[in-house]
Amino acid sequence: MKIPNGLQPLVDDGMIDAVLRPLKSGKEASVYVVRCGDDIRCAKVYKDLAQRSFQARVQYQEGRKIRGSRQARAMGKATSFGRKQMETAWKNAEVDALYRLADAGVNVPRPHGFFHGVLLMDLVCDEHGHSAPRLGEVDLIPELARWYHHDLIADVVRMLCLDLIHGDLSEYNVLVAAEGPVIIDFPQIVSASGNNAARAMLLRDVHNLRDSLARFAPELANTHYGEEMWLLFEKGELRPDTALTGHFEFDQREADVHAVMMSIEDARQEAIIRQQGREAAEQQD
Repeated sequence: MKIPNGLQPLVDDGMIDAVLRPLKSGKEASVYVVRCGDDIRCAKVYKDLAQRSFQARVQYQEGRKIRGSRQARAMGKATSFGRKQMETAWKNAEVDALYRLADAGVNVPRPHGFFHGVLLMDLVCDEHGHSAPRLGEVDLIPELARWYHHDLIADVVRMLCLDLIHGDLSEYNVLVAAEGPVIIDFPQIVSASGNNAARAMLLRDVHNLRDSLARFAPELANTHYGEEMWLLFEKGELRPDTALTGHFEFDQREADVHAVMMSIEDARQEAIIRQQGREAAEQQD
């Protein structure tokens, strides 16, 4: 096939010997099957996205470390330079995460480098050696559904122990490999301790997996692994080998709305006083 523009630099540098076929194309990247020496791998070519896409990323980027104060200021102001830095950070987040997750034993495609905006990684295959299908594309017997759910929950725990949450986990970014499920697509990965929406994202991820696999093993619908692991994480008691039960006792107490509103009002008044103090100090200067 004709070599895509995004892969030409890797071909020129000898990192890719041949582009065999396209694998998939989405809003953020196109993936191709390539040959690197004797190995068949895949190459993820990231697309440059329009400014409108950055607004949807804000919730995921909270808590991420930014290299350099100039880059951080530019990203906060959404300048042209800032948008380029945000784009670079978005791509690097997936690359960095894949290396960390693979080293920690999470079932992800093992990366083989990031060159010219292209991520090289293992091609995930099924038992016949073909490109693995997505979890949402296969029918499962109950035993397989339970096995896949067990393995995926274990991977989510391993990720959380690294202070990471996938952030967009569903049956569409889990591949069914010969050895079991493999999680893919990590550009939106979230810091568990640094993002205010981390708990909600974790529960969404776990519930998506639960609801998908409960179609084949209905008893999974009554489990609450996300709530259980988050509680242990908050207590500092979650470990990669923690044995979860899927059971969780929800707090049935009624919220004291009046007390909450009073706390919000106190915080608002304190913020006003601090702002007035800053303004007065600036006037004196």
